[in-house]
Amino acid sequence: MQQGILTINAGSSSIKFALFPLTRPISPEAEVSGQIDGIGAEVTKLVAKNRAGERIADQTLSGERVNHDQSFDAMLKWFTASHADWEIVAVGHRVVHGGDLYSQPTIIDSQVLDHLTSFTPLAPLHQPHNVAGIRALQALLPKVAQVACFDTAFHRSQSGVAQMFGLPRWVTAEGVKRYGFHGLSYEFIARALPQHSRRAEGRVVVAHLGNGASMAAMVGRKCVATTLGFSTIDGLVMGTRCGALDPGVVLHLMETKGLSVKDMTKMLYKESGLLGVSGISQDMRTLLSSDKPEAQEAVELFCYRIARELGSLAAAAGGLDALVFTGGIGEHAAEVRRRVCLQSDWLGIRLNPEANARHDLHIGAGNSSVDVLVIPTNEEWMMAHHAQTLLAL
Repeated sequence: MQQGILTINAGSSSIKFALFPLTRPISPEAEVSGQIDGIGAEVTKLVAKNRAGERIADQTLSGERVNHDQSFDAMLKWFTASHADWEIVAVGHRVVHGGDLYSQPTIIDSQVLDHLTSFTPLAPLHQPHNVAGIRALQALLPKVAQVACFDTAFHRSQSGVAQMFGLPRWVTAEGVKRYGFHGLSYEFIARALPQHSRRAEGRVVVAHLGNGASMAAMVGRKCVATTLGFSTIDGLVMGTRCGALDPGVVLHLMETKGLSVKDMTKMLYKESGLLGVSGISQDMRTLLSSDKPEAQEAVELFCYRIARELGSLAAAAGGLDALVFTGGIGEHAAEVRRRVCLQSDWLGIRLNPEANARHDLHIGAGNSSVDVLVIPTNEEWMMAHHAQTLLAL
């Protein structure tokens, strides 16, 4: 019987999962990975691939409006049938919010689960699904240890000032501050960076660019500033999220258009960003291939905001020694990287066009005073590593 660690990333309409063989240390390659999409929709599908990248599952789940519990049940039934010689010995869960209590991965017990549930007001669109995933796996695998890995934890090294808003202190006392997110991705890059750059311990900015996007500045591989703040709609323009916004816009729309909190939430999280600006798509690939001016303007805005935040983060770090691109867009959109680097040449960034087009690890030119790298992130491995370390497996 082979043993493995299962990782779970539960969202509002999807569940990403991966199984890592229990080796010492954990291999960066999952034995199997996949996701369930369309939870709550008319059609819910489970797809999975093996270590070689071959599709080993592509099935539609039976039943109408399949919920999260049913999805987890279907995932484990498929896994049991297809990997009968494997035993799950631990589960690592991505949890978006750890509040002020959790700055490290934590074994989940009833008290921890109560705490995670209490953080729902801090991340109402994400935390309930993370908690639901934990409860579902506890019910399905009652004897298997579960570990919570927090997206906010990496950013707890920021100074108090860096986490503050210019609001009355009673608001801060209620937990309103800059938490930061995408922490598992940044933590992975921080661990991997010494293998690829002599400047890993210096002043580094990482751009995690995907449907959700953010940037973080590190010094000594510790976070000193990040673009996401109290919520996951701050900072950069994203797939459907607006990014940094004058709060006066929200007040104006609520007063003049009669929009409710629910209306504003839908607009800012689901109808804005690349989708809202272009009116075409939230997919960067679609926008880059389009000749419509609205699509090009959305791309231009996306890159402009990255370049602008890069300058801000370099200031917070006291300079810039290395720039790392990661995430779906960061790893695969050479044109986005080209535009960002061109707009940031005042920082000493010089791009090697051929290396950039090939998506090489090192894409900086020989005369660049800043290391420029493309490093694929691996949040799933990060969760498996934490589960193994914490449980001493």
